[in-house]
Amino acid sequence: MARKKYDDGGEQQDRWLISYADFITLLFAFFVVMYAISVVNTGKYRALSDALGDAFGGRPETPQASSTIETLPLTNLIARKRAEAARRERERLDTLARQLNASLAPLVKDGKVRITQTGQGVKVDINASVLFQEGQAALGTDARATLGTVAGLLKNDAHAIEVEGHTDNLPIANPAYPSNWELSSVRASSVVRLFIEGGIAEGRLTAVGHGANLPVAPNTDEAGRARNRRVAVTILASTP
Repeated sequence: MARKKYDDGGEQQDRWLISYADFITLLFAFFVVMYAISVVNTGKYRALSDALGDAFGGRPETPQASSTIETLPLTNLIARKRAEAARRERERLDTLARQLNASLAPLVKDGKVRITQTGQGVKVDINASVLFQEGQAALGTDARATLGTVAGLLKNDAHAIEVEGHTDNLPIANPAYPSNWELSSVRASSVVRLFIEGGIAEGRLTAVGHGANLPVAPNTDEAGRARNRRVAVTILASTP
């Protein structure tokens, strides 16, 4: 009896691989198409948007225009706040200048004190003859009273204060002050110490000596030199 041939069906069992490969290919193609759809071509989108706007009588606002519209009010708000802060600062300094003028009126009238407002703040120039003896840096009784009035007006204020000492150009040489640098610096420091005694916080104060480097008048005669011998007290503006 002849033996029957056995067919193991190898080819038929491998056919599922073909179907699986087709499925993977279709799935890959699907994701490629989805990715292509998700990527927006800005140029084509804008062209389509403009075309639709022309067709329906208007163009839609682009995101860029929207962001500009949103930014402008914020910029205006910041500018308004800065302008308001500057206005309040001017008002505070104006009030302070008027108070100083009223308190030092006799000295202002005699030309011994000069009060001005600058971009830095309120500046009080006090002639050295009101505060010191010639070549000295110790404050007299009248000087302490004058500066005590200034300290009383400034102690409850919040502005920083810069005190500058100035001299004429005549050289000085004595055991206490070898040059005008030392004299002007010690004079500024003397005023600062009195301000501290008058209740002004130390952290608000700065003392600077300029010697004869910043004259306000020619040093060619005694009148000019007398104007240059001075102490300048500047109440510094918190905003320019």
